Parts: sequence; structure tokens; C-alpha cells
Amino acid sequence: MNASARTAAGPAPQTLTIGRVAKAAGLGVETIRFYEREGLLPAPSRRRSGYRSYDPGVVVRLQFIRRAKDLGFTLGEIKSLLDLRQDPSATAADVKRQARLKIDDVERRIRSLQEIRDALLHLVTQCRGQGPLSECPIVDAMEHGLRTACDTKGPMP
Repeated sequence: MNASARTAAGPAPQTLTIGRVAKAAGLGVETIRFYEREGLLPAPSRRRSGYRSYDPGVVVRLQFIRRAKDLGFTLGEIKSLLDLRQDPSATAADVKRQARLKIDDVERRIRSLQEIRDALLHLVTQCRGQGPLSECPIVDAMEHGLRTACDTKGPMP
């Protein structure tokens, strides 16, 4: 077969080693193995040598996973999104529902972090920053679970 015939038919599909996949996706090899164990990636084929052999499309899937993680999705949520991508009956409304649930979760976490910030600000205001640690309200609150003006959840465990 001559070169022009190969070009017209397109190059033969190539498989990638785990190292090349990792580099292309910007992830570590162990991360890819972990995603396989967690069911986020299909099991790769194996070469005669026993090494994993990946379809190039797995790089796109890994980039999807990485970007979804960057948006705060858990691995379980990402698996659900990936499953939706494989479901021919899934619609954009299904993905939008998942995104709205994530927004609700993010807003809850923001409120929780704001409460923590408020409690810390209150403790910092109460601390003179001088004297022995036994008189420091910050240490006292951490050791004894003292309630602060911002703490409505009761004593710390």
C-alpha cells in the first residue's frame, strides 16, 4: 500500500500507553489507575507485554473528569454524568439537574465556610494577642468547645 492510499483511508487507530495518556490528559499514572478501579474509565486492553493499551478517546474522558472535578463534582457525581453521556435517552435537562444539585451543595458549603469565618473573626476579636496561652480564647474554644457568638450548632465535639 502506498502512502497516498494510507492517507486517503486515514491513519490506523493507535493505542496509547498509560504514560502517554497521563501526559496528554495532564494527570498522573496512579490517578488513571485509580479512576479505572473506581469505574470512571473502561478497562483498557492489554498488550502482549501486559501493559495497558488505551484508545485515544480516553484522553477526552479524562479531561472531562478533570474539568468536572475542577467544578466541584465528586467522583460519584462524575460517574453519574459519564453514565448520562452513554445513555441514549439522556437529555441536557438531566445534566442541568445534576448541575443545579451541585450549585445547591456549593451554596451550602459557602454558608458553612462563612459561619466558620464569622466564628474565627469573633475569636480573633476576643483574643488580646498577649499573655499566656491559658488566657487565649482561641485555644480555649478549640480545647473546650466553647460556644462563640456565631456558633449556633452547640459545643464543638
